[in-house]
Amino acid sequence: MAVSVDGGSETAAAARAKRSAKKKAGNVDESQLLTVPDGWKEAPFTKEDNPRGLLEESSFATLFPKYREAYLKECWPLVQKALNEHHINASLDLIEGSMTVTTTKKTFDPYMIIRARDLIKLLARSVPFEQAVRILQDDIMCDIIKIGSLVRKRERFIKRRDRLIGPKGSTLKALELLTNCYIMVQGNTVSALGPFSGLKEVRKAVLDTMKNIHPIYNIKTLMIKRELSKYPELRGQDWERFLPRFKHKNLKRRKEPKKKNIKKEYTPFPPPQPESQIDKELASGEYFLKESLKKRKRVEEKKAKQAEAISRRQEERNKAFIPPKEKPVVKPKKASTETKIDIEAIKEKVKKAKKKKLGALTVEEAKLKIAADEKKKKK
Repeated sequence: MAVSVDGGSETAAAARAKRSAKKKAGNVDESQLLTVPDGWKEAPFTKEDNPRGLLEESSFATLFPKYREAYLKECWPLVQKALNEHHINASLDLIEGSMTVTTTKKTFDPYMIIRARDLIKLLARSVPFEQAVRILQDDIMCDIIKIGSLVRKRERFIKRRDRLIGPKGSTLKALELLTNCYIMVQGNTVSALGPFSGLKEVRKAVLDTMKNIHPIYNIKTLMIKRELSKYPELRGQDWERFLPRFKHKNLKRRKEPKKKNIKKEYTPFPPPQPESQIDKELASGEYFLKESLKKRKRVEEKKAKQAEAISRRQEERNKAFIPPKEKPVVKPKKASTETKIDIEAIKEKVKKAKKKKLGALTVEEAKLKIAADEKKKKK
């Protein structure tokens, strides 16, 4: 009985401890539980987590274009060395033009074969080995965006793809710096390599560019988000009020047809029946004429039309020989002889001229001036 009492007391104490732990956990703010601390990284997957290895052998293969053959042949030893560290075999078939990766008995990480598959896919998409080998890291993902079928016309597709790259690759470089991703535009695909949060932004920017939205708008939004992320008090708030809202300036306007069909007013009565040729001949009296007279009348009408056309043509030809109308010559106005002379103004001018000393001094004035200068020197 004593044993059972002791066991009961132990279980009761454990229950109390659990309750107190729950209360303590309840007192902790939920926002602290949901937020990930800065610099936290998930522990790497080691051989101790899966000591027995994999049960089945998995393999993936992908084709590569002819122009990548020389590069792959050169860097293939490095690819094999990188995959051998994770116990994955890689083979290159130059005849068939394919790359294959397979697991071995020593492979302990089950997800590593998926990363090896992404590695050979990136190599086939013209991504250099130095960047593609980063996919083997745990915090790096890749995304291959197919853009070839998003635009119908080939010329328009090339323009929008060039817009994504930017002048001398400046737009692409800006996206890379803001998203911490490596981006490679090749043919009908865009290959991106980096953290998951950056890949989401890259995909959005690429798809918006193909929808005729300039990438500068996404770059501005990313720059603002980067600045806002520096403030810890804004982490739990909505950033929509800080982000710019861009309006579409080019509104789609419906093209108006050249010929507008104006609807006539509805009338219950049918339209009047058009006159036949016989009715017209009866009205003019031509119906009762003989056949010879009818022919003569037709010939006269034809001659009258020809004469009218000849006269019209002759007038058009004569237009080239008609001299243009000359503008009338404007004769210069004769200066009026009777001009009023202001005598007082002339007198004032003469007085002012007398006061001013113009020209060189006279001989007498020059002698006097020299004598005065000599006296000053003696003194």
